[in-house]
Amino acid sequence: MGKNYYNILGINTEASDDEIKKAYRKMALKFHPDKNKEPNAEDKFKEIAEAYEVLSDPKKRAVYDQCGEEGLKAGGASAGGPGSTFHYTFHGDPHATFASFFGGSSPFDIFFGTHGRSSRMTNGFVHEDMDIDDDDDHDPFNEFNHFGFNGMNGFNRRHPDSLHTRRKVQDPPVIHELRVSLEEIYHGCTKRMKITRRRLNPDGQTTRTEDKILNVVIKRGWKEGTKITFPREGDETATNIPADIVFILKDKPHLHFKRDGSNVVYVAKITLREALCGCTVNIPTIDGRVIPLPCNDVIKPGTVKRLRGEGLPFPKTPNQRGDYIVEFHIKFPDKMPPTTKEILKQHLPVS
Repeated sequence: MGKNYYNILGINTEASDDEIKKAYRKMALKFHPDKNKEPNAEDKFKEIAEAYEVLSDPKKRAVYDQCGEEGLKAGGASAGGPGSTFHYTFHGDPHATFASFFGGSSPFDIFFGTHGRSSRMTNGFVHEDMDIDDDDDHDPFNEFNHFGFNGMNGFNRRHPDSLHTRRKVQDPPVIHELRVSLEEIYHGCTKRMKITRRRLNPDGQTTRTEDKILNVVIKRGWKEGTKITFPREGDETATNIPADIVFILKDKPHLHFKRDGSNVVYVAKITLREALCGCTVNIPTIDGRVIPLPCNDVIKPGTVKRLRGEGLPFPKTPNQRGDYIVEFHIKFPDKMPPTTKEILKQHLPVS
């Protein structure tokens, strides 16, 4: 069974657009991880965002109503006519949905400011430490009534949806994968990335296309998956806040090495004779050196040797490094003369 987006938002299948917005606002405020410390709050917050993304879009909602979640995500028939399909994948960032709905900031800032409460920045917007209750009678905006602003002197309370429609909304982040070599991670580097974007002209209405070079500074030891964000460098129009440009590091495959966190793994190929009789293996390093590694004991399949401090720098303490791990691949001969077999039988232990 797929997800029931209507149940997630607590509405019926005939809910209007306004009812969907009201339900999302209520549920998102209740389950926001900065306010709700229950273990499942983060997952619930994500489900709420996904449900709102689908039901607030007429096209997605129509496909969902007809085909369910599986059909929506697998490519169900759309309203575009025979043969046309629609495929949907949730972008995975419920905080972006929250920021988009509330205009890129906490919905309370416009009324209360910081008001003596501690605040913190998450995903580009400020969250106030305010308790949120599920009951409509505990609407945070009711605090205005305590100060006599409800209908007095022509200062009427606005519905939050009207605020949402009048304020610019930031576009979701634009994510790029940035591939880096182990040598670049070892030494650190700066990548110059060219982006093309639309920017507003001085008239505040029309746009132009321009190129910009972003200098992506990659520090020593950074791990795969590290995100580098350039705030508001995306397309700009008269009605939006430009998206953040985000680069996510991805390790390039290496000819000789594999990465294991801050450790470097190297597979040394040795012969059966070297494995049994001993040898010295010359180990290449990322920084171009060669380390002789004496192997005097018998090398068995699965043997691993570790060179301390010869790996990649630690991200938080780059003056310290991980280990260089040497694994062994033993090359067995395809054929062996009978005389050699006899000699081995005489000298090798039975067990």
